[in-house]
Amino acid sequence: MLLYLRLLRESLAFAMSALINNKLRTLLSLLGVTIGIFSIIAVLAAVDSLDKKIKKDLSKVDENTMYLKRFSFGPSEVPRWKREQFPDVTYDEYQYLKDAVPLAEYMAFQIFTKNEMVKYEDNSVSGINMVPASYEFADIQSLNIADGRFYNEAESNSGKAVAVIGREVAENLFGTQNPIDKKIRIYGQRFTVIGVIEKQGESTFGPSNDITIIIPANFIRRMYGDNNSFMTPVIVIKPMPDADPDAVKADITQKLRSYRGIKAGDISNFMIDILAGFTDMIDDIIGKMNMIGWIISGFSLLVGGFGIANIMFVSVKERTNLIGIQKALGAKNRFILFQFLFEAVILSLIGGIVGMLMVWGIAEVLTNALDFEFILSFANVMIGTGLATFIGLISGILPAIAASKLDPVEAIRTGM
Repeated sequence: MLLYLRLLRESLAFAMSALINNKLRTLLSLLGVTIGIFSIIAVLAAVDSLDKKIKKDLSKVDENTMYLKRFSFGPSEVPRWKREQFPDVTYDEYQYLKDAVPLAEYMAFQIFTKNEMVKYEDNSVSGINMVPASYEFADIQSLNIADGRFYNEAESNSGKAVAVIGREVAENLFGTQNPIDKKIRIYGQRFTVIGVIEKQGESTFGPSNDITIIIPANFIRRMYGDNNSFMTPVIVIKPMPDADPDAVKADITQKLRSYRGIKAGDISNFMIDILAGFTDMIDDIIGKMNMIGWIISGFSLLVGGFGIANIMFVSVKERTNLIGIQKALGAKNRFILFQFLFEAVILSLIGGIVGMLMVWGIAEVLTNALDFEFILSFANVMIGTGLATFIGLISGILPAIAASKLDPVEAIRTGM
């Protein structure tokens, strides 16, 4: 054990000596390892941060939540021209399914529509995400109301002009005032603010709740009717906790086909997407991003490995005389082998540490500059350290073997 500690100490001394005495050569040689480790860890950190953000945004929604509509969120076997002929889901179908599907814990009617401008006295905010929805929407989305409340069943069914607004909307319209019971103007109508949603921050999955206003869907239906190009109705279903999502989906499919009078053998003229399928698609995309990052960064690591090998071959040549003397004094081959192998690993680790420090610095800057948290996890640091060690071992093995096999007499003579 003491022998290996001595080897490590001497190898560290030789590595630092190489850095100090041959700064430019060492810098250029280590640049490949630094860039390679930086590239891989930067990609892994960015993808991990994105994945964590997406999962956090989706964490409040049950992954078994379903969306019933005339279009599909993902690829579909049904031709596009046929999908474009599908009818929209209706409010009557929502009411029918709500009573007909016992395995659904909550079912909400929601309308996808365009952004709007909202006014309060002389203040106005544009580009607000409007979410007309029935009262069950709050339970499905697990909305946290910071101030006030969400509208109830009676207000939802009657289409009362009430609104639940996002935190950023509240701050821009009311400043430090309490927004509850204030009147805002949307669609040329006055709405009473009854609730403010808890601050969410930036969202990677759709618009943030901070710039969202939720109103009863029946208000929009009463005002504009059910057939408008700027409105796309959907039915959102949250199954019972112990229910099989596929069984719930099959039940909804059978009930709606019967309600619409679709004959056996004909395709369903509606789509049901389960949120879990969407998260699986995201995981697949993130996996592919990681793989592409590894492939691209691998070329930098390859160049870095050649750089380390170059340093070590030069180091062996410069210390040929010293190697001969060590062997003449009784140093065994493995002592020389491990000495140069440790030196290669230490040099590679230095390049890797610099690369990871660069990732950490950039992550800190971007986290402070943007409303998005970039994370350099301990797992990624371990991956970077392991890669740097591996590159050092692979790059240093041939020079170390060459050094260990030198004949002591020839080595001393060559070095003189």
